[in-house]
Amino acid sequence: MLKAGASMLLIMALVVAVKAQEPGKALPQGLKVGATAPSINAVDYLGNKVNLKKLLKKGPVVLMFYRGAWCPYCNKQLMNLQDSLSLINELGGTVIAVTPETIESIDKTVEKTNAKFRIIQDENICIMKAYEVAYELEESVLRRYKKTGIDLEQANGTDVVNLPVPATYIINQKGKIVYAFFDPDYKKRATVGKILENL
Repeated sequence: MLKAGASMLLIMALVVAVKAQEPGKALPQGLKVGATAPSINAVDYLGNKVNLKKLLKKGPVVLMFYRGAWCPYCNKQLMNLQDSLSLINELGGTVIAVTPETIESIDKTVEKTNAKFRIIQDENICIMKAYEVAYELEESVLRRYKKTGIDLEQANGTDVVNLPVPATYIINQKGKIVYAFFDPDYKKRATVGKILENL
């Protein structure tokens, strides 16, 4: 009975997520292949400095955006990246994940996914906006999330909730985007195979 209730709760949450990405407020368009990657100079959730320019001296960077620990599709993608991290590293690649969720929520994500790569809390949405993946959720959508047990204001630590379209970019050592996966349908994600092909 409990399992059935949990399944229903998850289904309801996913339905809400679909509605959240319907154009109430205009969705971003994402950066295109050939664009110059905006600079990133931040600190990851462990307190380590993350400088895109310095990382690119070592090799290409896989930059992915995820919504939060509450999103099963995000967790699956993060687990897939972690499972293939050694292959990405062998090709010289570095993985950076960017999320609007709080450090406490990132801890939950890491616990669920065992992610060992850099994860940045984009507290002021600066990186998400620079890479044109951020969109703001309306109050009505937030209320629907809360009815399913997902408090995004708490998860993100803010009253105004922005989420990213779960995009993935590969940036070459010249600072250019050579691969871009951008789809407002949160169920669709860049595959590890495509990432490895484009490194």
